[in-house]
Amino acid sequence: MTRFILIALSLLFLGLMVILPVIAIFHRAFADGFDAYRAAILDPETLAAIRLTVIATLLVLPLNVIFGVAAAWAIARFRFVGRRVLLILIEIPFAVSPIVAGLCFLLIYGAYGPVGALLEPYGVQLMFNLTGIVLVSAFVTCPFVMREVLPVLMVTGEDEELAAVTLGANGWQIFRHVVLPNISWGLAYGVVLTMARAMGEFGAVSVVAGAIRGQTMTLPLQIELMYNDYNATGAFAAATVLTALALVTLVLRGVLNRFGPKKEAHA
Repeated sequence: MTRFILIALSLLFLGLMVILPVIAIFHRAFADGFDAYRAAILDPETLAAIRLTVIATLLVLPLNVIFGVAAAWAIARFRFVGRRVLLILIEIPFAVSPIVAGLCFLLIYGAYGPVGALLEPYGVQLMFNLTGIVLVSAFVTCPFVMREVLPVLMVTGEDEELAAVTLGANGWQIFRHVVLPNISWGLAYGVVLTMARAMGEFGAVSVVAGAIRGQTMTLPLQIELMYNDYNATGAFAAATVLTALALVTLVLRGVLNRFGPKKEAHA
């Protein structure tokens, strides 16, 4: 009896907090008809926001993969002074508000910050453009790949890597043929989480983007802008795109959960 009560409460909570809001988004987006929905999606500013969001996410992903894998490998395989401090520093984005993070980047890399002031005479501006969006998005997403890869490296150990060294393999060969196959599922899982967070990031991006219509408005910012302009159809139409992207990442995450552990067990 207790099991059924817990299941019913869980389903009720999910229905009220997750399923109903998603249904409401799609219902409101199509409330004025498909033609109005299509016109809202094909709005030049909305298309520009979608394009900017995709580009920023694609630029953030390789940065996080390289940093996350390198940091996880260093922490798992080497003992050095400051190892625990490094682990804590990497997880700072989980503790710092995204808006505070955006303000920090603006103070440092803005035109009046120490880094921005040095670059300004050369015509280099890091804030209020794609560069600023990528920087803050990389900051808020940097722990995800590391957190997924590190446990895998800790569990697999370094016996296979030491065996490869004795056989004469160099560092790249060890990583490509030994490390990468072992961490592939954890890496894929971290990539999915990074994509989801990067596409939906609002707080930090809102500080450094500059809110230039059609240029620096990511999809979450565009949704807020249209809603504040009383363009409910456009806002909810854009929200369906972001929701669809989120649902795709959830499906990918479910696939990884379903098939990843089995493949690792067989390995």
